[in-house]
Amino acid sequence: MSGRLKSGQSGRSLYEGLFSARALCLCGLLVMPAVLFNPVLPFRAAQFLFFWLLCRLCGKKNNVLVTLSVILGITAFNLLVPHGLVLFSIGAFNVTQGALFAGLHRAVTFQSLLMISRLSIRRDLKIPGGFGELVGESFRIFSGIMNSRGSVSRKNFMADIDRLLISLSDGSAAQESSGDEPPPAEKTSPAGFAILAAIAALSWLPLFVLLAG
Repeated sequence: MSGRLKSGQSGRSLYEGLFSARALCLCGLLVMPAVLFNPVLPFRAAQFLFFWLLCRLCGKKNNVLVTLSVILGITAFNLLVPHGLVLFSIGAFNVTQGALFAGLHRAVTFQSLLMISRLSIRRDLKIPGGFGELVGESFRIFSGIMNSRGSVSRKNFMADIDRLLISLSDGSAAQESSGDEPPPAEKTSPAGFAILAAIAALSWLPLFVLLAG
């Protein structure tokens, strides 16, 4: 457990130190179309796994059971509107190929965009102007919620939610690093730019393969 914790802290330290919040946000905006314009489910699933792995490497907590539950839930909801070839039946309910693939497509897309947002939205993101300040504050709260999900339990759900909202209003829950770690980088290092360029290229690779074929 301690080894896993140290590994997560190390990945988060690199994530905080190599990239600026603005560079991460721009990279996220750049790779989102690579997911949205990718029509092939296996390629989109590969993109999701890629972003999920990046979250792990950056020290972001990912609950595998929650992720799978969301994917299964979205897919099951789409099965309520059957269309296409009938794969099998459960009583009077038909599971069709079209509804199954559409559900998986939407579920993987949702999870991919969620992983991208977790990677590209950091608590120190600042956007100029009044509207930018409002958007940045929304991003800060979103980041705080995503990084504090483990503090909310089913036993004390309402009390934990109340405590989380109070801490978010104080700005304390959005702190992703401990007090012993350096503050997030304000400028992206050369190595950081190279890594972001590689991430963007790999994200667009499935779509380039489709276009080339």
